[in-house]
Amino acid sequence: HPEIFPLVLTTKTQEIFNCRAEEDVTEEHPNKLIKKEDIIQDFKNRAGISDFHPVKKVVMEYPGEELLVVYDKEFKYGQNFYLIGTEEAKESILNPPQEQVDTEEVKESVEDVYVYKPPIPKPWVSLGSEKEIEEESVHESTIMAKYKISRKRRQFGAPIEFGDYNASSVKDSYIECTAYADKNFAVKQLEKDIAVQMIPMVMNKHTQTQWKFPRNATTQYMPREFSKEERETLLQSKDLKDFLNSISLSVEVALQQNEIMNVFIDDWKVLAEEEATFGDKTDSHLKEYQSFTDLHNIKDKTITCVCWHPTIHGLIAVSIAERLNYEERVQFSGKLLLQPSLILFWSFSDPIHPQLMLQSPDDIFCFQFCPSNPDIIAGGCINGQVVLWDISAHSERIVHVKGTGGTSKKATLKPIFLLEPDSNKEAPYVSHCAVSSIEHGHKKLITDLHWLTDNFELNRMGYAFENRSGICCQLVTCSIDCTIYFWDIRPTRPPPISTDKKKEESVEVPHDVPSTFLHLDLSWKPHIRITLAKSGTTLDHCPVKISLRDDFLHYHIQDAQTLQQKAQIAGEDPYHNLESGLAKILKPIEDYNTKFFIGTEDGEVIYTDWRMERDHDSGRLISQKPLNRYAVHDGSINTVQRSPFYQDIILTIGGWNVAIWKEGVPGPLLQSACSTKMYTAGHWSLTRPAVFFVGKDDGYIDIWDLLEKTHEPAHTQNICTTSITYIRPWMVSTRQQFVAIADYFGTLHILEIPWTLCHPLANEVQSVYHYFDREVSHLKYTEKRKEIRAKQKTDLHLESEKNKSKAVQKSKERLEAELRLNYEEYLNFEKQVLGNLGVIPETESHPHSETSFKWPTPGLSF
Repeated sequence: HPEIFPLVLTTKTQEIFNCRAEEDVTEEHPNKLIKKEDIIQDFKNRAGISDFHPVKKVVMEYPGEELLVVYDKEFKYGQNFYLIGTEEAKESILNPPQEQVDTEEVKESVEDVYVYKPPIPKPWVSLGSEKEIEEESVHESTIMAKYKISRKRRQFGAPIEFGDYNASSVKDSYIECTAYADKNFAVKQLEKDIAVQMIPMVMNKHTQTQWKFPRNATTQYMPREFSKEERETLLQSKDLKDFLNSISLSVEVALQQNEIMNVFIDDWKVLAEEEATFGDKTDSHLKEYQSFTDLHNIKDKTITCVCWHPTIHGLIAVSIAERLNYEERVQFSGKLLLQPSLILFWSFSDPIHPQLMLQSPDDIFCFQFCPSNPDIIAGGCINGQVVLWDISAHSERIVHVKGTGGTSKKATLKPIFLLEPDSNKEAPYVSHCAVSSIEHGHKKLITDLHWLTDNFELNRMGYAFENRSGICCQLVTCSIDCTIYFWDIRPTRPPPISTDKKKEESVEVPHDVPSTFLHLDLSWKPHIRITLAKSGTTLDHCPVKISLRDDFLHYHIQDAQTLQQKAQIAGEDPYHNLESGLAKILKPIEDYNTKFFIGTEDGEVIYTDWRMERDHDSGRLISQKPLNRYAVHDGSINTVQRSPFYQDIILTIGGWNVAIWKEGVPGPLLQSACSTKMYTAGHWSLTRPAVFFVGKDDGYIDIWDLLEKTHEPAHTQNICTTSITYIRPWMVSTRQQFVAIADYFGTLHILEIPWTLCHPLANEVQSVYHYFDREVSHLKYTEKRKEIRAKQKTDLHLESEKNKSKAVQKSKERLEAELRLNYEEYLNFEKQVLGNLGVIPETESHPHSETSFKWPTPGLSF
């Protein structure tokens, strides 16, 4: 407002002009008139420190004698007071206009008495509505066809017999006119009438009476019975006797039918057995059973390997690693040293807390339980070291054995907080027993690891001998440094060391580290080294997956009693006394198959022998050259696995396709078409020889059934939103099977396999075996046809070369005849041109003139 000027009046100024806040002026009476002369006198007394100095010009030019100052308690204009600069504004504030309230005189109105007057009919006046009604009405534009249907008079009232009649069995018995859309007579709707009607809003309301004084009330019903006299009268009545005589025959027939046939049986339940698992026998989808995710240890990590415990149901181990490439690992190498590298043990009874956590020097990418002793675990690190663990000291924490009398014991899994309620709920960390030597081991990431079975062992030359220790004591690893190493966990015979030197070199072992493999720690060396050289180059093949002949023995659940019998034969605590087996004499195994399959990083499948041979020049042990090499996959191979039912059938998965091989047969028996997404993992079914699972990069899993389809997957199902990294099925019982599927984000999915995918069909083993035999015959026929086609192509090439040589060697007479003919054509053309120019007479220009030319005799020159 231009006439309002905010002011800050201090307490001293308020006392001078008698306008003290909340005393002289309040919120109800905020106005204060101050004489202009008093303000001018204040200017003279206090000069520049006067509170009215900011509005000195307004005060000096004010026409009136008194100025209005208003108390602003709410600081509406920013200060505690404001000055009115004009007379008009001052008058409007001091004397506000009063609202003129029109007072209406209350007049007493006399109520009129309503008198009903009947309506008087009026003549109808047309306003054009009848035309609109007539336009909207529908009139028939076509003449209706009339038909008269009658029959003969003598057929009226005649008996009629009805029967079944199939119109499709008689030709031309009926004509069907189906509706169709005729494009030639399409009607385009330009206008549409729509009716809209308003309805009132409906509200539901309810009320309830409060029961303040509850009381107990009871009601008892008594049966109404006949008296003794009424019962005697009813039993002697004729109506009751007639009723019983009339229904006795029907009751007798019903009782006879109940004896012959059970009318209360449910026929639908007899058709199929009731299953305790999810779904029915026709369901083919994997059912989510459980999932495991550790929020503390698996943050920003992925699962690299999954292994079920061989003897304990419901216990599964997973290895985790950082989701980093090589450049990122080099960049964050200092940070990675502070984070532990673990193998987590999960239990179905406790999906939140891991049961055990195995520590390793670096990230583990593959590991496996020892087949003869599940307490021994071997793993391969990203830095190329092989690690060994012994969890026998913690077996009581994860296994609780209940005995029901006798020797029958069943291992049941219990979490730690149920076994030891007073202890800490955190899973114990288990340190490794031994690691291999860095100088003599792999130089890069270990991609695969396998234990050799306990029925044989290998010497330094790679020849198979009978196992002297009776337990699994050797293992094989492959790495991307183009090497395959065989390791032996038994101690070697070192040279004798003096006692003084032993005391100097003795190292104290921590109490929580088992001394099982103390003799191998940091000095473990492989006793067989294999390299796969590429033909024609100095480079080597890069193996990522291997498959030995006896790998199929590790797929099934191992019986605890069998392991106990083997342990008794090997002796008490065999892994602490491995030197005893070295004293036995080696007995060779005749005709043992030492060949195995290898999958490379380039997508090649190699079939070779692990036995070493001596170089004729240097006398050193060298690896044999690969026997066969096939480039089938267009990406790195992630699965090379033998079938659990056939020792010579191998499944390979890599890149974008799948292949099935048979040992001894050149070429794949089955090679799938390229998929739209890359395959990342796979595994055979443990109970059906025709089924195997394949994981893809987009989180889907393909389920192949060779008895249903051989060119594409039988079923496809989504598991997660990211890449699948590992697949491992396991058979809990004959009626229930699980499959563990790990994804890139570190989640482990446990799914139940349906009935159709875990229970084999009748004679399925023989059917699949015959299918493979047919594919072998077809492959041999294809190879034979290739040889025939190659021979035909060679013959055609020789024949064409022969025809070319014949065409070049023309006879001398034929050449002379062609030259003579060309020369005569030239002379005729020359005569014609000269005749047209008039150089020679026209008679001589014609080719039919008497002039003749003779071809010069051979030997003359032109």
